[in-house]
Amino acid sequence: MLEGFDPTVIQDDKAREGYIILLNLVETLKAENERLRAEVQRLRDEINRLKGEQGKPTIKGNKPEEDHSTEKERRQPKQRKKRKKKKDIKVDREVKVEVDRSELPEDVVFKGYEEVVVQDIKIETDNVLFRKEKFYSPSQKKTYIAPQPSGYEGQFGPGIKALATVFYFGCNMTEPKILDFFSNMNIELSAGQLSNLLIKKQDRFHAEKDEVYEAGLRSGPWQHSDWTGMRVNGENCYCHIVCNPLYAAYFTKAKKDRQTILEVLRNSSEREYVLNEQALLLLETLGLSGAKRKQLQGLLNEQVFSEQDFLARLEAHDLVLGPQQRRWVLDAAAIAAYHAQDDWPIIDLLLADDAPEFKLVTALLALCWVHEARHYKKLTPMVEHHQQVLDAFMKEFWDYYRDLLAYQQYPTPQRKVELIAEFKQLFSQKTSYWLLNERLALTKAKQAALLMVLDYPEIPLHNNAAELAARTRVRKRKISYGTRTKEGSQAWDTFMTLSETAKKLGVSFYHYILDRITGTNALPSLADLISQRAQSINLGASWQFP
Repeated sequence: MLEGFDPTVIQDDKAREGYIILLNLVETLKAENERLRAEVQRLRDEINRLKGEQGKPTIKGNKPEEDHSTEKERRQPKQRKKRKKKKDIKVDREVKVEVDRSELPEDVVFKGYEEVVVQDIKIETDNVLFRKEKFYSPSQKKTYIAPQPSGYEGQFGPGIKALATVFYFGCNMTEPKILDFFSNMNIELSAGQLSNLLIKKQDRFHAEKDEVYEAGLRSGPWQHSDWTGMRVNGENCYCHIVCNPLYAAYFTKAKKDRQTILEVLRNSSEREYVLNEQALLLLETLGLSGAKRKQLQGLLNEQVFSEQDFLARLEAHDLVLGPQQRRWVLDAAAIAAYHAQDDWPIIDLLLADDAPEFKLVTALLALCWVHEARHYKKLTPMVEHHQQVLDAFMKEFWDYYRDLLAYQQYPTPQRKVELIAEFKQLFSQKTSYWLLNERLALTKAKQAALLMVLDYPEIPLHNNAAELAARTRVRKRKISYGTRTKEGSQAWDTFMTLSETAKKLGVSFYHYILDRITGTNALPSLADLISQRAQSINLGASWQFP
């Protein structure tokens, strides 16, 4: 639209200003029209649903859907290094292949061997008939039977138990497909038995997950966090993710509010509340009026309360709070309790997106630059001049992003001051595209959180680690839909935590599960590996050496 038209070249000031206003009005009306169209269609679909009919079907067009990914812009090409394919291949046996001597001429000379490694796997049953000794004591009137080896409890051995776990949680296979596999191997396994193998009696693995999470939190002062939706028994719930380069932990919860975030950070322990000076400062930030804060002054102390006792204490003092005020008081008291306790690791910095539930939970909050860039990618100007303005800005945006990456490698006080000044200049500019200007002002307001990397160069500029961990749950959700019980949700959380952590640590998930089921315990725990790796990579260097 208006191809080649640039209002900034118009000499007359009033005419130029008038054209700029008209073009931005067109952009605003277009964006509002698209929003209203989507809302009308949503309401039509809901009306049809209430009538027992179906809404408008989602039919994807031939053209690819609009992509808000920023990977192409932020990625820098790297020189590809070809990995030696045979380097890490374990050789289980050697076979010497001989040449038929009758086909060789008389003057041949033996020149040694040419080695070729061929990978293969052998899958076969290992059904065992245990003949367990049995004794009876007439005096004791008691029968003594030899126990089966560890891992062979029940009707299925450790191989089946480990393989089913890896197929379901590590490879995202559905239960029917797992049953098909075992059926092809002549293993008689019912759907109910498979479900029990996957979710029942997994206390040892739930305990290992707790150890992994604690070790992960202690491995460094900063953590990634994100959440994604899922279904539990047909109800909408949320899967929360906390991770860093050494581990990833999953938690299924009914909500995603600030108190749920705190519950996740405390490993699902019982909620606690403290009304102290820190809580009052938080309430001021949250927006509670001075009169209400003054009423709460008389309740200040360092005593820790359960949720029920804390609410009863507020009611006993005739403190009248509206729903929003009540939530603020509970949030502030829960945050204060999190920072007051000393029996669980406290996170100094949380790296997340700009969702309100992540704010104020930790002392420091770093925001993701990739999330911020997506807001600009979602701007879809229809005027060519505005498109050019947006493209020019995005080039500056990614140039600045690369400057931050370079700073991480060689941080200096002088360069820090320069980057702060460049940030202010970049996001303070005024363009002829008003929607872009609104977005620039919003980004500028997040300066402290977006530039947290200048004080702590070891933290990433993005939250991709948490998003990739969330994508693992999304793939599982698409394949298996969701869980039906609390026990099933706990199994999903535990084994996905162990699977993703094992992957990050370079540990075979199958061998790890098999090792634990058989009780061999030859492999070190994932928690110990996290602690060892944390000493070598030092995720909190700038905290130790300010």
